[in-house]
Amino acid sequence: NPYEGLVSHLRRSWLSGRTRPLEYRVAQLEALGRFLDEKKDEILEATALDMGKPSFEAYFSEILLCKNELHDTLNNLAHWVKDEHVEKNLVTRLDSAFIRRDPYGVVLIIAPWNYPIHLFLVPLIGAIAAGNCAIVKPSEISNHTEKLVAETLSCYLDNDCYAVVTAGVEGTTRLLENKFDYIFFTGSPTVGKIVMQAAAEHLTPLTLELGGKNPCYVSDACDVQNVARRVAWGRFFNAGQTCIAPDYLLCSLEMQEKLMPALREAITEFFGPNPKDSPDFARIVGDKQFQRVQALLSSGRVAIGGQMDEEERYIAPTVLADVLPSDPAMQEEIFGPVLPIVVVTSMDDAIDFINARPRPLAIYAFSCDTKEVNEVLDRTSSGGFCGNDTLTHVTLTSLPFGGIG
Repeated sequence: NPYEGLVSHLRRSWLSGRTRPLEYRVAQLEALGRFLDEKKDEILEATALDMGKPSFEAYFSEILLCKNELHDTLNNLAHWVKDEHVEKNLVTRLDSAFIRRDPYGVVLIIAPWNYPIHLFLVPLIGAIAAGNCAIVKPSEISNHTEKLVAETLSCYLDNDCYAVVTAGVEGTTRLLENKFDYIFFTGSPTVGKIVMQAAAEHLTPLTLELGGKNPCYVSDACDVQNVARRVAWGRFFNAGQTCIAPDYLLCSLEMQEKLMPALREAITEFFGPNPKDSPDFARIVGDKQFQRVQALLSSGRVAIGGQMDEEERYIAPTVLADVLPSDPAMQEEIFGPVLPIVVVTSMDDAIDFINARPRPLAIYAFSCDTKEVNEVLDRTSSGGFCGNDTLTHVTLTSLPFGGIG
């Protein structure tokens, strides 16, 4: 196996106890902070080359949120690593009883292409903070960012304990044959199943951070302008290539008609009369992804947008009206700048619709009536929930992030 030597080398480093001292962990985390500061321009350039990522979006999602995670970790690490002393009974009154949080060992982090810095760095921050050695496998699809990470990260971290592996599907398959102590994978459910099977061979615990169809319920009792702006921002951020983006709207027929002019106005305000010329609108990452998203436009009717340029991998911010549950856009995660609207008769109907499908990474609910928002929260199940806004819940380092299971 081409990676056996690398994994063995990292395991020897971990067994030596090198990564366990608090001072070591802090030094490596501070080095990641320098990586973000000193390579800021290269990160913005690489993400722009990979998917036309606007500089503000890239700075906010790839750099600023990672810095927040770093600051939170560095501020709390001394407290997190302390033994937690627990209550004792009469027999053990003179003894010491405590919970100690140990590192797993050598961990593997497989990152996706849509947020190619954030989604390898945040798990890596956690891995370093906990005292592990780690191998990071960036996505080969965002190849400019992959090259940047592979060439520069080793200049900041201890190479005996942390390594970057560049590989496609075949190489990643061989990498997964090795015994790891923990695997953190971010990507599609299809590949997640393959990773889980590989982990099962060694009984390796893992985290699968998978996408899904995140519903967004819009009540008749809402501020239409406010909903349109916040949904348009959340849906079209990074050209819709965000795992927690609102994937589809559930609302009444009357609300659908009210939302159309408001959504059109919000899209024009954010991206101008021709979003193709806007410096604030990203592109689809690759030809395969472009063709997949393009095929979804046959669902319902195109009410806003729909323009495409395959050479530029451009798909305009698009809203589909009167979409049926059986339409192609409702069979898979969209992961592009397309927003389907499914008409429901009531909030109960919307909740039944949500609960009849796999539990999503996020659920959104808009209403001027707090009771309605809370009812959607109480009667559904999701990894995260955000009322009267989109995406913002993941900006809080104080909240856990992930799906169900």
